[in-house]
Amino acid sequence: MSPTSAVPATDRHHQITVMIIDDHEVVRRGIAEVVERTDGMTVVAEAGSVSDGVRRALLVHPQVLLVDLQLPDGTGIDLMKQVKETQPDVRAIVLTSFDDDDALAAALDAGAAAYLLKSVRGAEITDVIRAVAAGRTLLDERTVTRRKAGHEDPTENLTPSELRVLDLIGDGLSNREIAERLGVAEKTVKNHITSLLAKMGLQRRTQVAAWVASRKHSGWRAEPGH
Repeated sequence: MSPTSAVPATDRHHQITVMIIDDHEVVRRGIAEVVERTDGMTVVAEAGSVSDGVRRALLVHPQVLLVDLQLPDGTGIDLMKQVKETQPDVRAIVLTSFDDDDALAAALDAGAAAYLLKSVRGAEITDVIRAVAAGRTLLDERTVTRRKAGHEDPTENLTPSELRVLDLIGDGLSNREIAERLGVAEKTVKNHITSLLAKMGLQRRTQVAAWVASRKHSGWRAEPGH
């Protein structure tokens, strides 16, 4: 099924109707094949953007949306909110590559019933689709709170100076360059690094650089196409 196709919803008493929204055609095809091979489910439409997804959802009235977070013209959160304005009974599942607490909380706020990573097996996807179509909600406030409790921000106890040093390490600056940038002695920079390493539970400067890099490249709102 191409991203421009839409199939009218069929007998809802016998089929769970699913719509897939993802800007990667290969991903959509893979998910669609898994769903179509499962008894009692059918894919009624696919889309690769927020605008196309909203328009097609109005045409086919799916029971379950499988939504990626990052789309070329917005996010899956945007799409869920817009679809629910006209189809409040639609059930939505976020299927993404981002294991991100902020995204999880935003999905809950937008009314998602489940949050899955793309690394899950096909059987898990269809099990969740079936559960969500039956009215179950697998994502709740307790899930978000519990995850956040287990993912405390390691920088929350850093001083403003230490946070600045952290950012500059992430930019690839040496201790001497950081000292020049901040107008302090190089020994002061080393002291800041020793302190922030202890507070973050890290051992080496290179670990700090890696941590900053991972944060810069993990934003689910900022990098289309994942």
